Amino acid sequence: MSDTADSRFRLPDLRAPQMPDLTWLRATGRLISRQASAELFGAPGYVWTLSRPRANGFACSPRDFRPPDSAVGRSTASGRFVIAGSVVDVGSSGDIWDRPCPTRRFAVELHRFNWLPDLMAAGDRAPREALRLILAWAEVFGKWNAFSWGPETLPRRVINLACWGRRIGASTSEADRARLADLLARQARHLSRLGVRAQEAEFACAQVLAGAALDEAAGGPILRKGLALLRKALPRTVLADGCHASRNPEAGLELLFDLLSVDDALLQIGEEPPQEVRRAIDRLTAGLRSLTLPDGRLAAFQGGEMLTPQRVAAARAHDDTGSPAGAERLMAGGYERLDGQMMHIILDAGAPAASAFPQTACAQPAALEIVCGRDRLITNSGWSERAHDRQGFRLTPAASTLSLGEGSIGEILSGRMERILGPRLKVPPMQVTVSREAGEGAILVETGHDGWVPDYGLRHERRLYLDQRLDEVRGEERLVPTGPAVNALAAPYAVRFFLQPGATASMARDRRSVILRGESGRGWFFRSDAADVAIEPSACFENGLTRRSVQIVLRGSVRTDAESRVRWKLEPAGATETPA
Repeated sequence: MSDTADSRFRLPDLRAPQMPDLTWLRATGRLISRQASAELFGAPGYVWTLSRPRANGFACSPRDFRPPDSAVGRSTASGRFVIAGSVVDVGSSGDIWDRPCPTRRFAVELHRFNWLPDLMAAGDRAPREALRLILAWAEVFGKWNAFSWGPETLPRRVINLACWGRRIGASTSEADRARLADLLARQARHLSRLGVRAQEAEFACAQVLAGAALDEAAGGPILRKGLALLRKALPRTVLADGCHASRNPEAGLELLFDLLSVDDALLQIGEEPPQEVRRAIDRLTAGLRSLTLPDGRLAAFQGGEMLTPQRVAAARAHDDTGSPAGAERLMAGGYERLDGQMMHIILDAGAPAASAFPQTACAQPAALEIVCGRDRLITNSGWSERAHDRQGFRLTPAASTLSLGEGSIGEILSGRMERILGPRLKVPPMQVTVSREAGEGAILVETGHDGWVPDYGLRHERRLYLDQRLDEVRGEERLVPTGPAVNALAAPYAVRFFLQPGATASMARDRRSVILRGESGRGWFFRSDAADVAIEPSACFENGLTRRSVQIVLRGSVRTDAESRVRWKLEPAGATETPA
């Protein structure tokens, strides 16, 4: 595989025709739906429709496979709520529900009851404190309102209550136990009346877990509805290669956790799990295997964080295949994996998810992450729904890829449209192609996309050649004119490589190369033929918090009427080479 093979990898222009902008139509439909829901669910008699048949207790206790943090739980038990980077201290036996939340993200996590698993790991007194907090919530929010009973908070709260309700009720009176079960049943019934395509698998898991956890009289109908929805939702949500339909690796991991709980709950009540559940678990496990890098964390693409190694390991604990890595190609999900002896790369070779998943999609085609040894050196700025106020992290310049004119492919809705539709990614139709060759100790992968064609008439192609024996990757960014001829125009470009927090970058003596070091201290040289090479400050989103970092930026200018290329290379630093 040499440069003479370029012609075999030149990709045709397969760009789809432009589609009309349906944003206003979607917004109108959402407003109508929201108003109808408010009138129906807010009607005085609506609560009564959720009350029968009445739940009197619990039948099982589904296992929550997510690893809890007992230190955070002890803090919550003492009245100090540490959520989404904010802290609210209400004191022992204080009421968290009678005061404003510091941020919207804090409020979402609080009303999801995501603090409950950690609290339940905090010791013998935890169940009584959990019951107190849940019943205090019911006093204030036990009747419908758009936020606390909405699709953003309700399904996760139902899952948490289903998994922990029986254990909480075991240490209280029969009356309180029945009240807790009834609270879960009413919320699960309301959940079945919300139709949100992007969350249908999560909705279905919540209904199944609630139905299995409750006694047969109340739980049976909920369980049957949930199973019917789950059978339909899983084939649409879990792709054949194990990727989540949103292309978000973290979303796939979280769905895997939920399905493991569903499988456990059904076995506890003597119900055979549907084949769709077992198939989805197997596929998600295989996808997770491929999207986990040697540092034990996930690849951070398309609205997902890398997460902690402990959380990823918990999701893989049931995987007894013994395989350290999964498939090299996730064609349905749009990811390519290149593995050397010490160098490991994952490349985003797909278009941003559209249809039902624009709320978390990122406009970052051809982004990549590189792990050298166990050091994640090259990453992306990262984003997840927990970074609600960092929407810029979803745009092209926030990823390790190329951007033109310091702009982005697509944009995030803002203003009134965001208030109606949420922070959707609005991006023109994009065609992404990929090819791969392997042999003789090397891998060549090329991906190309037409996201910059509408503005600049240029197609971006990224070519990666990994020498597996030398642990050296050579990259090439090509900008190829496509379509009708355009007037000559100089367009500034920037190729960014975000460094993992904790990694360092120093300019070498030649002022053209950069030496990188991860936390292990091992050195790697980054070289390029770009007109300008700079090390600049940046930030990334990790484990729910924004952290400072640095980025390598290659800058220059290209003509829109001629093909241009920028080459770069990452290789182990020689023992005699040191930074300036």
